Amino acid sequence: MQYDNSQVRRQDRLLAEARAREILEHGEYGFLALGDTTGGYGIPVNYVYREGVCYFHCAPEGEKLRRLERNPQVTFCVVGRTAPCPERFTTEYESILLSGHLERVTDDEERMHALSLIIGKYAPQFQETGMKYAQGSFHRTAILRLTVERWSGKCKYLPGSPMATK
Repeated sequence: MQYDNSQVRRQDRLLAEARAREILEHGEYGFLALGDTTGGYGIPVNYVYREGVCYFHCAPEGEKLRRLERNPQVTFCVVGRTAPCPERFTTEYESILLSGHLERVTDDEERMHALSLIIGKYAPQFQETGMKYAQGSFHRTAILRLTVERWSGKCKYLPGSPMATK
């Protein structure tokens, strides 16, 4: 997984890799973008990131999976902190963009591991109950794995802003 900001147009707005990793590891949700010959499709999703891979869960059928069959190359965007600045007609922001290969996980052990990671991220105080729920709904839950090939980060901080110092 290569952190590569060379394609970012505004080279004065590059996000430090350490902050980009924090956003990736702790972000609440992101937008998964899939495309094919019929156009683009983007959807907000919960996720968990571990060692160059993002996991998502979804229903075992639907538009995401249909598009995935036609084109496994996707992008995934996570937005960090934002602060609209109406008096300056701008917004401070942090965001990261990941690109890579998405595939459906078929190995049951990896699927359950991904569900455990997702529960650990979003409901750590209910891990045991969450795993029982995951086992009960396992047959109707698909897991997708995004193998991240490259990623970049961009930000806009205004001088003197609290965001610029955090």
